[in-house]
Amino acid sequence: MKVGLGVMTAPKTPTIAEELRGVGLRVTAARVALLETVRDGDHLGVEAIASGVRDRVGHVSLQAVYEALHALTAAGLVRRIEPAGSPARFEGRIGDNHHHIVCRSCGVVADVDCAVGHAPCLAASDDHGFTIDEAEVIYWGLCPDCSPTRSSLAL
Repeated sequence: MKVGLGVMTAPKTPTIAEELRGVGLRVTAARVALLETVRDGDHLGVEAIASGVRDRVGHVSLQAVYEALHALTAAGLVRRIEPAGSPARFEGRIGDNHHHIVCRSCGVVADVDCAVGHAPCLAASDDHGFTIDEAEVIYWGLCPDCSPTRSSLAL
């Protein structure tokens, strides 16, 4: 917190435009809308992101969305996850150590915080000389909406 003339103010959160400039990306309405869409959404696929961007700025091609997602992912502003057998999903939760759980039935994805310490939060039995800095874990199961009820299991 900054203190000036006896008043405490919280540090200013950078705008999306400032974040884009900070990683060397040109600021465009489509990139701003895309980052807003990803951050407002929950593990969205490309089509859902494109729809959200179009709702905000009008027409944008699917190719432009793919290119912007690639640039934002490479710059570390967006995280891409690819559960096996599923299309890529994107999220705005970056810079922490978390994993994901995926419903086998409907495909919904949820964040799971790492339960053991700092990244990579897992230890390989043999690192083969690698310097490991990250582990990607995806848990699989059925979400509450797709899980059979206890009463139906008793039948």
